[in-house]
Amino acid sequence: MTDEIKNTLAVIPHQPGCYQFLDEKGTVIYVGKAKDLKKRVSSYFNKVQEHPKTRILVRKINKIKYIVVNTEEDTFLLENNLIKQLKPRYNVMLKDDKSYPSIVIKNEFFPRVYKTRNIVKDGSKYYGPYTSVLSVNALLELIRRIYKVRTCRLNLSPENIAAGKFKVCLEYHIKRCEGPCEGLQSMESYQKNIGEITEILKGNINLIEKQIEEKMQLLSQEMRYEEAHELKEKMLLIQNFREKSQVISNINYNLDVFSIEEDEHAAFINYLHVVNGAINQAYTFEYRKKLDETPEELLGMGILEMRQRFGSDSKEIIVPFIPELKMQGVEFMVPQRGEKRSLLSLSEKNVKQYKIDKLKRAEMLNPEQRTTRILKTVQKDLRLKELPWHIECFDNSNIQGTNPVAACVVFKKAKPSKKDYRHFNIKSVTGPDDYASMREIVERRYARLLKEGSPLPQLIVIDGGKGQLHAAVESLQKIGLYGKIAVIGIAKRLEEIYYPGDSVPLYIDKNSETLKLIQQLRDEAHRFGITFHRQKRSKSQLVSELDGVKGIGPETKKKLLTHFKSIKRLKEANEEEIAVIAGKNKAGILMNWITEEKATPGKTERSTPDKF
Repeated sequence: MTDEIKNTLAVIPHQPGCYQFLDEKGTVIYVGKAKDLKKRVSSYFNKVQEHPKTRILVRKINKIKYIVVNTEEDTFLLENNLIKQLKPRYNVMLKDDKSYPSIVIKNEFFPRVYKTRNIVKDGSKYYGPYTSVLSVNALLELIRRIYKVRTCRLNLSPENIAAGKFKVCLEYHIKRCEGPCEGLQSMESYQKNIGEITEILKGNINLIEKQIEEKMQLLSQEMRYEEAHELKEKMLLIQNFREKSQVISNINYNLDVFSIEEDEHAAFINYLHVVNGAINQAYTFEYRKKLDETPEELLGMGILEMRQRFGSDSKEIIVPFIPELKMQGVEFMVPQRGEKRSLLSLSEKNVKQYKIDKLKRAEMLNPEQRTTRILKTVQKDLRLKELPWHIECFDNSNIQGTNPVAACVVFKKAKPSKKDYRHFNIKSVTGPDDYASMREIVERRYARLLKEGSPLPQLIVIDGGKGQLHAAVESLQKIGLYGKIAVIGIAKRLEEIYYPGDSVPLYIDKNSETLKLIQQLRDEAHRFGITFHRQKRSKSQLVSELDGVKGIGPETKKKLLTHFKSIKRLKEANEEEIAVIAGKNKAGILMNWITEEKATPGKTERSTPDKF
């Protein structure tokens, strides 16, 4: 496996798409589809392939390319198109060149609506293609039942109908057709139905849903429950019906699509080449910025580069904005809706993914780069004066006021520094007073750091909102550190960040790296504090009655409780049984203690806490 393949596998996303394997000559030798690109492509390299041809294929892979799409259905269509275009050596070739089905509204008097795999340029309207034949058939069946469109191939011109050339067929008698062949349905009425069908095929399923619901209610009133249930099942299929794919269209577009993304040092440009409505080329490349080039200038340079490299002569170019470029006989278009807008969105999706993957590769080679980027984001989002290389987070922990403790977790370079974590037993506070507890631990923590001359953090995070933040600020003021260290509070709703003296919280984007880091800090402080609290409670509950018996040490107590399981059973044992475990001298001490315990009135057994 080459280093380039390893790097690609490390950054390839968990998204649907198509992948291409290239050999050392740069020739595409295999095209595949996946609902999860990372899992599927990685599977070729992380296990031994059973099939000999697959093993040969893997040995020949020198480079991996991939295109991300929006849905799993689109992967089928894109794969089908790429295989036809590239004819890779290791793919099964489609001998009949059959396409995915579409639905056509035929350009004729009283148009028919039916499924087809052949596109004819005769003015008819085509919708699709679709990957689910089952959903297409269900939709057509419902359209015919509700709108009663004709299925015959007769030439229903006004002249032929007026001449009485046709007679109604069985479809009319079983009420599946309104009989336009004999003039029993007007052209106006029929075209109104076709208009509604067109809206449905565009994706406006709510029209047909409303009519189906009315039909189902009518069937239920007539107690025709089986027919109503059948109609409901058909409706479920239609609700899963997709308008059309974004990677292929039945409108014969021949155009180029470009999109651009930038960062401080580079511009990334994606190019999609569409021929006869289908994408057959996708490529993303990078420009290193030299001066203060504008996006319009960079996009114009990219368009010229790609069209020359791939020999494109498309007369229409889809772009996110008009570039700084003039080309003879070429029209630039910035679409706002429709299929061309969908193509531009797909291009933008791929260029953004390329930018993310490029960043991941760079950070793999230089982990410090990722750390610096995250901390700069934190500094910007939290409006800090310094880069927060060292962050500390405090959390109180008590359950029903018992065993109050606190935890301080330390992050350095955006990662946990567990050797610097600290637990605190609350000493000066009686009862469950979180504010007083926070004052105590913050003062103890930083008074000690000052005394020892240890490095101070650039940011303190208080888990508890405004009240506990105010308590922490009081302690920092007391020891002279307030204003020298940034301090914030986080409410239970994690996206709320509070600053000292400001009652209005700052809201951070839920998907930001800043919020993820703060969430990690908060969760780690909570985990660390709860663990210590449980240990303390467990230790206090395991104090045994034997601790008060002089001459019985920890090891002897452990042996006795391990053997007898409880104090109650120990008291029921005789001296010989005890001597086997503890020896004669200690058995005598214990028998004297047991005798005194039984002789003292009001003593109660505490066998449960002493069980092991």
